[in-house]
Amino acid sequence: MGGRISCEPGWKVSTDHNKGMLYWYYMVPVWLKDLDRTLIHFMHTKGITILRVCLGIVFLWFGLLKVFGVTPVGNIIELTYSFFPQQEFLLVLGIWEVLIGVGLIWKIAMRATLALLWLQMAGTLFSLVLYPPLFFQHGNLFLLTTEGEFVVKNLVLIAAGLVVGGHTVRPARLHQ
Repeated sequence: MGGRISCEPGWKVSTDHNKGMLYWYYMVPVWLKDLDRTLIHFMHTKGITILRVCLGIVFLWFGLLKVFGVTPVGNIIELTYSFFPQQEFLLVLGIWEVLIGVGLIWKIAMRATLALLWLQMAGTLFSLVLYPPLFFQHGNLFLLTTEGEFVVKNLVLIAAGLVVGGHTVRPARLHQ
């Protein structure tokens, strides 16, 4: 009991039905189950690292666009943070994002890197408050403009930062 028996050439059926799996799963070819296990193992062992590096690439890339003055979001920043000098603010923001990217990619000073990420994301989301007409159609919070979608998608970056931080930063030990 609990072993596998042959059904047809290339197919195996588990005889252990106590694992809570649906019946159709027992009719899946063994090679597909093996592939499934391999991919799940890969996601468990490499997923957080890939997420961290990809998140870092996004910040590094977007930051460099700002540093070199070729960012497509300059208009958004100019309209929402109009009380800052545009060129200087873009440069500082770009360097800030480059630091986040470098920190994430090479896993440098992760607490500080994540703190910079949270502050940057807070500033990005705060732009929704600073100039709502740019982000919402007709003042309706559910009708986003293209710029609104661009800003709201940062919720995914925030979630990615939470996952990366939760898996790469260990709680500080308190001296007792």
